[in-house]
Amino acid sequence: MLSVQENPNGITLKVFIQPRASKNMIAGIYGDALKIKLTAPPVDGAANKMCIKYLSKCFKLPKSSIEIISGQNSRTKLVLFRYKDDKPSRTKQERLKLLIESLIH
Repeated sequence: MLSVQENPNGITLKVFIQPRASKNMIAGIYGDALKIKLTAPPVDGAANKMCIKYLSKCFKLPKSSIEIISGQNSRTKLVLFRYKDDKPSRTKQERLKLLIESLIH
């Protein structure tokens, strides 16, 4: 099952990154993480930057609202999708969860 958690700042999602792929794409589920293939190499934070840029594009969110909170030097990362305001509405939470679910189906 995919690891998606809510916390006061937003929603966290576990991702597994495969660097140096032929194209950027969501490749399904890997254990409890969303598997993402990226063209960037795992050097000097290039894959992390590409991960944030790609997730921003997929979820139609600003890059500033996405942060890798753990796993910067690992293939498995914990990504935080920040809420814009302090008190997120239930619909924002539900919409983000639906987006995550739609990407894996």
